[in-house]
Amino acid sequence: MNKSIYHEGWIDLNKNGKLDPYENSKLPVEKRIDDLLSRMNVNEKTAQLVTLYGYGAVLTDQQPTTTWPDSIWKDGMANIDEQLDGRKDVPSDLYWPPSIHAQALNNIQRFFIEQTRLGIPVDFTTEGIRGLKAVKATSFPDEIGQGSTWDPDLIHQIGKVEGEEARALGYTNVYSPELDVSRDPRWGRVLSTYGEDPYLVSTLGVAMVKGLQGEHVVSTVKHFAVYSVPKGGRDGHNRTDPQVTPREVYTMHLPPFEAAMKADALGVMSSYNDYNGIPVTGSYYFLTRLLRQKYGFKGYIVTDSGALRFIHDKHHVQKDYKGAVLQALEAGVNVRTDFQNPSVFLAPLREAIANSEIPMSTVDQRVREVMNVKYWLGLFDNPYVDTSQSNQNVNKPSSEELSLRAAKESLVLLKNSNTVLPLDKNKIKSILVAGPNAVMEESLNRYGPTRIKVTSVLNGIKNEVSKETKVTFVKGVDVVDENFPVSDILDTPLSNNEKEQIQQAVAAAKQSDAAVLVVGEDDRTVGESRSRVSLNLPGHQLELVKAVVETGVPTVVVLMNGRPLTINWIDKHAAAILEAWYPGAKTGDAIAKTLFGEYNPGGKLPVTFPKSVGQVPLNFPYMPASQSYFPDDPEDFAQVTGPLYPFGYGLSYTRFEFSDLQIAPLKQNTGGTVQVSLTVKNTGKRKGDEVVQLYIHEKVTPVIVPASQLRGFKRITLEPGETQIVQFQLTPEDVQLLNQNMEWEVVPGTFEVMIGSSSVDIKLRGEFVITGSATNKAYGM
Repeated sequence: MNKSIYHEGWIDLNKNGKLDPYENSKLPVEKRIDDLLSRMNVNEKTAQLVTLYGYGAVLTDQQPTTTWPDSIWKDGMANIDEQLDGRKDVPSDLYWPPSIHAQALNNIQRFFIEQTRLGIPVDFTTEGIRGLKAVKATSFPDEIGQGSTWDPDLIHQIGKVEGEEARALGYTNVYSPELDVSRDPRWGRVLSTYGEDPYLVSTLGVAMVKGLQGEHVVSTVKHFAVYSVPKGGRDGHNRTDPQVTPREVYTMHLPPFEAAMKADALGVMSSYNDYNGIPVTGSYYFLTRLLRQKYGFKGYIVTDSGALRFIHDKHHVQKDYKGAVLQALEAGVNVRTDFQNPSVFLAPLREAIANSEIPMSTVDQRVREVMNVKYWLGLFDNPYVDTSQSNQNVNKPSSEELSLRAAKESLVLLKNSNTVLPLDKNKIKSILVAGPNAVMEESLNRYGPTRIKVTSVLNGIKNEVSKETKVTFVKGVDVVDENFPVSDILDTPLSNNEKEQIQQAVAAAKQSDAAVLVVGEDDRTVGESRSRVSLNLPGHQLELVKAVVETGVPTVVVLMNGRPLTINWIDKHAAAILEAWYPGAKTGDAIAKTLFGEYNPGGKLPVTFPKSVGQVPLNFPYMPASQSYFPDDPEDFAQVTGPLYPFGYGLSYTRFEFSDLQIAPLKQNTGGTVQVSLTVKNTGKRKGDEVVQLYIHEKVTPVIVPASQLRGFKRITLEPGETQIVQFQLTPEDVQLLNQNMEWEVVPGTFEVMIGSSSVDIKLRGEFVITGSATNKAYGM
């Protein structure tokens, strides 16, 4: 340690023995950055525009070595990504305990502070979609499960836990939340989104941003923009040609990002895809005109891994990699991320600067934006982690309690015939647990905590019932068959082993009082680059379900999946269905407590479940008549209509009554707000949660608008017989539309208010009128 550079209240970062402006915490940040930029040479500036991937990816060292002073990062780095995050198959003694991990990152930071010329600190980044991506960090449901909670307060608390654990471990920037709006269930990454509705995604996304940044950790939102709708939902190496109109871009895909910018998110990840023929990572319109100039973004933009080179080698709008580098920087990209040595990026950029192919003012501006974030983080003044607090702040008891709460709140009851649920532990003496996901004990591989132990559904049930209850497990079949994914389009006969296993399940079911079948998807069928052409249960899982259901034993199907599935046979014949998604480490605990009635499920679907993949796209919100029902004469149209389960749907073990809708004022001008309230009563015999949902629709508009739009929701908990007044406020932003000139405008007219427990199950209706002159703000396209 070079103790001579550390002084009370400041660090002599450039080792010149005096307090320089960029080292002076009492000066405005802009003046500090001005001074720093004036001291930086070209190599130091360009080094602040690139990521170094961590140990096991690009970096071959866990800790600084004697070779580092001669490495490409001797001039600094913008960030080091996923350093010591528990990468699969990469062993290390520095992962755990947290204090050791934090000290390891301190050692790396010390290299940049003490052994680079200007001592510019590095930003330590990692993922955080379902908990922080670090060894034994607190585990939470995937974002689709978090979306099913409809609980912004819960999401905010999840963000706080992720932020606290990030800081304790030495990370300063978390790539979360994912704000993509999942409009096509064939797409593989539905599981890591909050859902299909922009209002829901915006509300939960803002809660996560504020939770993370409230712990003084940067929230880097992703993937900007129009990423979630590649043609045909095809992911993998495609991720191109999104099939959406400019109006859909503004009304469906951009609102969550604009909301995050209003919440002061300081990080944005640019996406792989193009829009309207222009790669987004090379689009000045998206990255500068929209993100910075209109939305007011003040942080730095990092590319998704490989997105910059795709400008050249996938989209082919530049003849070489250097051209891609220049287009991205001029568009607004700050930091290139890729699984390549930083020199791959730095060499052509430095050559371009030497040849005057890019203005130095552009480079300076990109560096300034990175420095602004590092100063916000306090890295120039307090670059190291206090390791004495690390062990007590990672996976602490209160965080584990929150993990269980999140897992329970994420569960959605889809069917409950004859109130078969909850199961009565006192009456059930034997139970069959079957299906491949009943014994899933590992978390999904990407974007969350690593090396954690998941309580399986089987173990959760065993822990919940008495020792006298006989629990029989038969796997039955695997998630996929030996011919997957071809079997998604071509039926494959059961193997002899599958036939034998299914017969064992049938025999066990006949000797049981109830059966719980846990089926769905896993890493082989869902996730990044895991798009599908079918939404049926993969493999031969349906054959297992049919065989057990047909024994007549009361059968509960638990779905563990990452996208809506077409489960028509199960919906018609199974006694009960519980959608669990992937609840995280507390999977078995949450599901078992719900099956046996200790917890009453109250989650709601954040996505629409179609009846057939042929209906896709089928989602909410939607334009009038685009998803019409034809209940009177369906044969005339030769088509299946309507969803299997609509957006916002979810049942409970109790019942709720909605009454006394109040709207005030009934007439309001275009700049005013409207108050909406109602009374909700639990009329059943169990404590339970209800998500009260507010939808609106303007009756006559200058352009076509969705049939209804979500504009408010509140999750409430009521004891039996308890009532609660639920209140909403509609602002001008809630009632605006995108007019003929692509301008946001509040158009005077009559608005219908619909209050329900789903987008279809509307309990109360009312109206109010907006008067006066139209108000608008221009966006243009």
